[in-house]
Amino acid sequence: MTLETRDDRTLFFDMLPLTFKADKEVSLRIKLFTVPGQVIHGSTRRLVLQGADGVAFIADSQLGETDANAASFLDLRDNLKSNGMNLGDMPTVIQFNKRDLPGVRPDNELAELARRGKEPVFAAVATTGQGVLETFVGLLAVTYAALDARHKLADKFGIHGVTLLSEVAEKSGARRSIEALLASSLGGGAAGTVAGGPP
Repeated sequence: MTLETRDDRTLFFDMLPLTFKADKEVSLRIKLFTVPGQVIHGSTRRLVLQGADGVAFIADSQLGETDANAASFLDLRDNLKSNGMNLGDMPTVIQFNKRDLPGVRPDNELAELARRGKEPVFAAVATTGQGVLETFVGLLAVTYAALDARHKLADKFGIHGVTLLSEVAEKSGARRSIEALLASSLGGGAAGTVAGGPP
């Protein structure tokens, strides 16, 4: 999708709508938006975050991008704050992309970051698809857990976390189980979300 801006640049973002039927004839729609991280896309990111239930923060694994990653994370926090939201309350996963390039943070350093934080962390090579579905399923897991705790989705509508995640994975062409996809998070942060969630 495109938006025309004041400086005549065209902003691109992707939207993936997915719809699932629950036990009680309720439809659940998932809308996944992606927005570029460049500074000129700040207003688009702020707008997309207005109705967000969860966020995947995509970081560049290259050591030379450390400052840019930190600035982008602060931008995420500020955009949420301007929308009356708190980063600490927002279900979030972090993906370190571009793991195939030279000069990236070592795996053990990413694992240590994952152990210190509360967000599940995934390693990825987006150009080959490695870690992309895992990140999406991890995001859906933490987002569902937060929404179910707040709105009792399983009790009221028969929308169960494991069933939902399994359907998403199946429709997305996954060849591994939900547990295996979530276990790929560094530090195992996402795996317990489903294991401790509704059946």
